[in-house]
Amino acid sequence: MTTANRQKIAESVPQRGFFGHPKGLLTLFFTEFWERFSYYGMRAILVYYMYYEASRGGLGFAENTALAIVSIYGSLVYMSGVIGGWLADRVFGASRAIFYGGVLIMAGHIVLAIPGNAGLFFLSMVLIVLGTGLLKPNVSSVVGEIYSERDVRRDAGFSIFYMGINLGGFLSPLVVGSVGMRSFHVGFALAAVGMLAGLIVYVATRKRYLGLAGTIVHNPMDARERRRVLTRIGFGAAVIAVILIVAGSFGMLTLDSFINLVGVLGILIPAAYFLVMYRSPRTTPVERSRLLAYIPLFVASILFWAIEEQGATILANYADKRTQLDFAGLRLNPAWFQSLNPLFIISLSPLFAWLWIRLGDRQPSIPRKFSLGLLLAGLSFLVILLPAYFVGPDTPVNPLWLVLSYLIVVLGELCLSPVGLSATTKLAPLAFSAQMMSLWFLSNAAAQAVNAQIVRFYAAEREMAYFGVIGGVAIALGLVLYALAPRILRSMQGVR
Repeated sequence: MTTANRQKIAESVPQRGFFGHPKGLLTLFFTEFWERFSYYGMRAILVYYMYYEASRGGLGFAENTALAIVSIYGSLVYMSGVIGGWLADRVFGASRAIFYGGVLIMAGHIVLAIPGNAGLFFLSMVLIVLGTGLLKPNVSSVVGEIYSERDVRRDAGFSIFYMGINLGGFLSPLVVGSVGMRSFHVGFALAAVGMLAGLIVYVATRKRYLGLAGTIVHNPMDARERRRVLTRIGFGAAVIAVILIVAGSFGMLTLDSFINLVGVLGILIPAAYFLVMYRSPRTTPVERSRLLAYIPLFVASILFWAIEEQGATILANYADKRTQLDFAGLRLNPAWFQSLNPLFIISLSPLFAWLWIRLGDRQPSIPRKFSLGLLLAGLSFLVILLPAYFVGPDTPVNPLWLVLSYLIVVLGELCLSPVGLSATTKLAPLAFSAQMMSLWFLSNAAAQAVNAQIVRFYAAEREMAYFGVIGGVAIALGLVLYALAPRILRSMQGVR
């Protein structure tokens, strides 16, 4: 897609009408709000559904197995964004990808809502993984398209969009968590209703508010290339089928081997993506320099999300097993703690959006914002190890320690995540705009693939070492990134 086409798309979108931003931001805001309501509502009760015994409505998995599965599931959700971005860029455009993805997500939640066994559970995971891969990267990519290339509202627009994500994430653990901890399947049904609401909003408003955004296939295949791709897909599917049959016959097709495989793919896939984009003849020398600058940001993002995403695994288990739930005259629901992250983001996002605009050219550069995010993420883990130091691993912990840990990591998230979304659209080669957004989400996939390996080492008696090592590594890498920021900024070729 040329710069002229980008401008043409932006001009087709009504540029005023949603808090001083393009009207299309309203469509994308509420589509993502309902999609995140469904996703985070389901995720708030997912780990409990897996490790609660059958008498309590669960599947009865071992706790460490449940923690690893949630991490692998999260990794595959974001890894599938590679497929979604590629299909949008090369086959049917971002707009259709968003719609198809929403339908698959809703179907996955409907399957979860059916009382059944582990087979239905894993089927639902496949549907949700594929659907999120189609929807998630492309809805963010379309946010970038509704602004012209040099529109100064872009960063603030992403912050508003990010608030929509977190409004859904805040309400869903309270609503779905309250219902779902009494009946898991009713909770999953509520998640399906949320995705249906998002689809209705999207279909009803996209033509009026989004114009050409999301409708153009940026790098379409010709007939010859399409035949070659289909041949490769067929060959790859046949190879995978043979490998699965052989592995199953020799007893190698186990959960542990699958976790290890996803861990390897979590690193290899983004590395291959960087290589393909860097070597592509469609990538200009300036774009290659920007890709190299993106690599340290990507590595920092992996470590940040490795800490943040443990809110749905280790900290969810911590809330259930280690936290004093009778507090201030209330009986706390462990699923409610997952509303803390989005609650703090909702509260603080306007402040950060105002701050970046207020500072203007004096605001920290993108690499410096990333380094601040890493430092705060590491500090959030150092904070949560303190209760074990003061009262030991056997005494229930005051829930305010958990609240403080969530608050600190949110401060880091606001320095890194919306800035990362915006930086990805700025640093993306034109021929790989949607796929570059998929690459950004692959940092989360890699993080959770790593988490699937390390969460199995967590235990109450080792929690000080667990939180201390991970938090210390994040702080050390944050300091290194801060020192390297000027060199990275030069490679970004004018993007700040």
